[in-house]
Amino acid sequence: MNPHHDGSALYVPDQTPALGDTVPVLVRVPAGTDVERVHLRTTPDGEPTFAEATVDRRTDTEVWYRADVQVRNPVTGYRFLLTGRRGRRWLNAAGVVGHDVPDAGDFRLVTYDPPPAWIRDAVVYQVFPDRFARSAAAADRVAPDWAIPCDWDTPVIGRGPETPRQFYGGDLDGVAAHLDHLDRLGVNTLYLTPIFPARSNHRYDAASFDRIDPLLGGDAALARLADAVHARGWRLIGDITSNHTGDAHEWFRAALAGSAAERELYYFDATGDYESWNGVRSLPKLNWGSAELRRRFATAEDSLLRRWLRPPYGLDGWRVDVANMTGRRGADAYTHEVAALLRRAAVQTRPDVLVVGEHGHDHTGDLDRDGWHGTMNYVGFTDPVLSWLKDGDAEVPNFLGTPGGVLRRSAPEVLATMDAYRSMVSWRSYTHSWQLLGSHDSARVRTVVGDAARQEVAAGLLATMPGTPMVFAGDELGLTGTNGEGSRTPMPWHRPESWDRGTLAAYRSLLALRRAEPALRHGGLRRVHVDPDTLVFLREAPTGAVLVLARRAPGVPVRLTGLPAATSVYGGADDLRPDATGTLVLPADGPTFQVWRLAG
Repeated sequence: MNPHHDGSALYVPDQTPALGDTVPVLVRVPAGTDVERVHLRTTPDGEPTFAEATVDRRTDTEVWYRADVQVRNPVTGYRFLLTGRRGRRWLNAAGVVGHDVPDAGDFRLVTYDPPPAWIRDAVVYQVFPDRFARSAAAADRVAPDWAIPCDWDTPVIGRGPETPRQFYGGDLDGVAAHLDHLDRLGVNTLYLTPIFPARSNHRYDAASFDRIDPLLGGDAALARLADAVHARGWRLIGDITSNHTGDAHEWFRAALAGSAAERELYYFDATGDYESWNGVRSLPKLNWGSAELRRRFATAEDSLLRRWLRPPYGLDGWRVDVANMTGRRGADAYTHEVAALLRRAAVQTRPDVLVVGEHGHDHTGDLDRDGWHGTMNYVGFTDPVLSWLKDGDAEVPNFLGTPGGVLRRSAPEVLATMDAYRSMVSWRSYTHSWQLLGSHDSARVRTVVGDAARQEVAAGLLATMPGTPMVFAGDELGLTGTNGEGSRTPMPWHRPESWDRGTLAAYRSLLALRRAEPALRHGGLRRVHVDPDTLVFLREAPTGAVLVLARRAPGVPVRLTGLPAATSVYGGADDLRPDATGTLVLPADGPTFQVWRLAG
């Protein structure tokens, strides 16, 4: 094992530092490692500074070094210089390297107000309202003129002009009627994709932000759902589009009619043409250079961002759609300013609010500022996990916009991808981001991995790796889909015989395990073995540790030294006992997912 440090409480006891604080940080060095001295390197005000670490404690198997970080800047970076008989190496957030590295990969202490404490214990469940469930009242609603009415069993059209027009009629009272399913699954946070009026089934083309779509039951239905969610002690997250509105939005219609107040909210040129999201004319882009937009959207007491966070609705946070493009257009670069503005307005409205920004590719430059608490971690979790577990015969074209779809990769390549993105943000941003196996914008996990066994491995990683797990409604039943639109499958409540009961049981057990083991919610991440088909890692916290084995295929037994006995807590394998040489031998079968709780 290599020397190790991460941002968890085992290594950074002060998890919420303030400017001017002195924060102790610790490095774990396994016995026999070529490390004789450890220096801390920080860059206060941009100038490198070194301080020698001291030995904090020794055990039979390792040495712990301690150093103090002076929190000089709102984001204070640090790394460690390890010196031994064979030379010097760096330990930064990407791991141990023998070459010089830029500061961008340093560990980080962040002093901006922390995310709400509840999110570290959250399991998020994503619902696409049109496809989740209909209440009895839905039968009396007339489909709008843009819609193609569908029966609940009508096949979803995954691509084409009819795709956004298919209307199944799910509503918010239908969601409320199935909260027991979420409870049995083990989730405690409900995230709804947009619920404002629109001219599509996805509703990202909002026609207003001032009311809830009557097709979903209107404002009263949201209030009823919020009451039901909060009565269980859960949280409710909404979805807001900060980058654009729909072309039917009342603001945009007024702008087209010549109103100067609304015209400045968008980008119009001298010919009267306007900027839109990726050239989609129905999604005109908002201009965050407008003070009036900032007032209407966030800063005014009656702004849309604030209104829905207050009673009787009481949303507990926002997922911000297309956060990566918000405020970016040519020379305009308002993104970080807008992120801070939205977060500040939300937190002023209710201090325990969560603000998560959607980002489908490299999110690292937009976190660790006074803005988004985290992101939807497609690039640092979804894509690498699915590429490792991909069924070799599965055809998943254009996954998240990348030509060629999901590539099949080995575990070292997958870990390199994860490390590349994890090392560019603070531990705080990483652990408060949503880790997901898919969403309404991607292929279904079952389609990519091909079978229940590999989906269980994927779900195991979702439940045991750092971050906030997010489950897309229907994944727990084994639903399929080759792209985002095709994955928006109606929940088959009326056909329970179609459910994959084994997958559902696995999700329930894995999420229960996460609730039962504090180390899975609050612990660090230390990898102890990797080969092309196998990942083995530890989640360690001051309260205890667990050992995790994930295999995509059978292999040779993994042999680990320096660890105590361990009790099986998931997967049905035997308990582990060190042999005469002090070695733990992990099983070789696969695909498999196994978890043990370490003694002591």
